[in-house]
Amino acid sequence: MSPEGVDVAGVVASLSPERLRPYLRACDGDAARAIQLYEWNVHISGAFFEALCLAEVAIRNALSAQLAAHHGTLGGYWYDDPLSLLSTEALDDVAKARYRVRALGRPEIPGRVIAELNFSFWKFLMARRYEATLWTGYLRHAFPHLQPQSRHVAYAALDSLHVLRNRVAHHEPIHRRDLTADMLTIYRVLDWIDPNVRAWAISVGRVQTVLAQRPLSTVDERRSS
Repeated sequence: MSPEGVDVAGVVASLSPERLRPYLRACDGDAARAIQLYEWNVHISGAFFEALCLAEVAIRNALSAQLAAHHGTLGGYWYDDPLSLLSTEALDDVAKARYRVRALGRPEIPGRVIAELNFSFWKFLMARRYEATLWTGYLRHAFPHLQPQSRHVAYAALDSLHVLRNRVAHHEPIHRRDLTADMLTIYRVLDWIDPNVRAWAISVGRVQTVLAQRPLSTVDERRSS
């Protein structure tokens, strides 16, 4: 994977031994192989970032549509929370999202506010506190193909994706995760929303291809021997 003639010591110094430690550990201290594994971690993280982008937009739009239906003809928008259903933390997320829109000098329209709400906001709408107030009557309809329509199952899936998303966003190692399971979770959630969206995501996704390109670490070799 690494081009010939690369100064391995220079790369290690640039990335920092601390950042490379998980990869060195997986490769029994072989710096060249650790860098190859690091490169692959970058590639698979990029592929997952693309898949998570598709999933996050689909999730937030599906949930936002149900929140708007719950809001009905009340004044303002659902995130104004006229019925005082949202937690203090959720309202703080909304306030920050609205501030970011205004800071960009843009009109504060719903689509922009919704786009600024982070993944944790949407995940925590699946929390137990909202089961009676939001999930049972509305939010479960964001996932019409989830059967049975279990809030707990939806929360667990979004929580797993949230952890993966944060590791990818912060350039952390993901090579030790069950990445095939992560890929299937993304597709499963999209299937709950719309099987056509799932099929589209699979058709444009790179995750499966990059997974097949994983270099063997010394740990992998010992497991297969």
